[in-house]
Amino acid sequence: MRIFDPMRLRCKICFVLFVLLAVLATPATGSATSCTTQSALPGVDRDALSAAGGRLATAAAQQDYATLQAALLPAVAADWENMHGIVEQSGSLLKGGEIQLRNLYLLDATSLTAPTDTQFFCSNTSGSITVTLNLHSLPPGRYALVLAESKGSPNLGQLSLILAWDGDGPTPGWKLGGITIHPGSLDGNDGVWWWTRARELARPDSPKYDPWSAYYSYEMARALLAPVDFLTSPNLDKLEIEQAQIKIGEQHEEIGPNKLSKQLSPQNAFPITLPDTARTWKIVAVLVDPVLLHADLAVVYEANPALTDPAAERTEAIAALSALLKAHPELRQSFHGLWAYASKEGKRNPVLEMPMEQIP
Repeated sequence: MRIFDPMRLRCKICFVLFVLLAVLATPATGSATSCTTQSALPGVDRDALSAAGGRLATAAAQQDYATLQAALLPAVAADWENMHGIVEQSGSLLKGGEIQLRNLYLLDATSLTAPTDTQFFCSNTSGSITVTLNLHSLPPGRYALVLAESKGSPNLGQLSLILAWDGDGPTPGWKLGGITIHPGSLDGNDGVWWWTRARELARPDSPKYDPWSAYYSYEMARALLAPVDFLTSPNLDKLEIEQAQIKIGEQHEEIGPNKLSKQLSPQNAFPITLPDTARTWKIVAVLVDPVLLHADLAVVYEANPALTDPAAERTEAIAALSALLKAHPELRQSFHGLWAYASKEGKRNPVLEMPMEQIP
């Protein structure tokens, strides 16, 4: 049994993007926002971004805080302590591998006149593939998204950098505006493995047919394959379409004289009630939770608001997890373990994590 550590949760997930709040001094060239992909970049821009991105990604992997802080965009200088903590506590994701750049995207937003929600369409040179980036409250300026990975590290650490062009000061150049770090594999399996598994489990003619495990295997694949939460791609769209086809039954509702039927998937089936001996449990949600670098699911249940003793709360949490597995025993074979999140007065409080074999 693992008792919840809030600092470990916050820094292991590391899905953090620092918002750029300052208007950057750059010349306004062009009438609309645009994105240039790595293959279409002029050599000078590609070399400059590769050098800056590679240097900062390597600094993060080596926990070289002096280099990172020196490159920090002045507009986000106040967030340095948060960034320091993220790099420090996610070191295991990058350790033991070699930093390799995967993709570069140059984002031109110099035509904006004020911070604006901005969408960039990033197409390859043939126009056959388009990646879409959605950034909120983006000030005018030139930006870049640098995607890198720690090749050979145990969890295939994925690192994304937001760079911003800063033309002010004694050292104009590309500065660090944001960073995200997350695993590329869990329990030795990468996103492609989870996607392949999800497809097999989702096939009604498969002897392994299991819609619940299929749905959350798709969720696991998305968590590992999506480099940042503001990026969509044809592959991620395809994954979402496949996942949306999973059905676990129908729900019938009578509205006036009409009877309406709704196809249910694990996404819209909650909340669900599970009777278990002397108590009926209300499960509010089930989500993927890779915080401990395992393929875990998080179970959010409606807790007894009168409970305050930690031992009693743990006993309640274990009973809630057990009730879910009695209703869906197939989940035991598909995932490493379960997190218990107690829902009280609208707040979700993590209680514990247990491997499947330890849950009664």
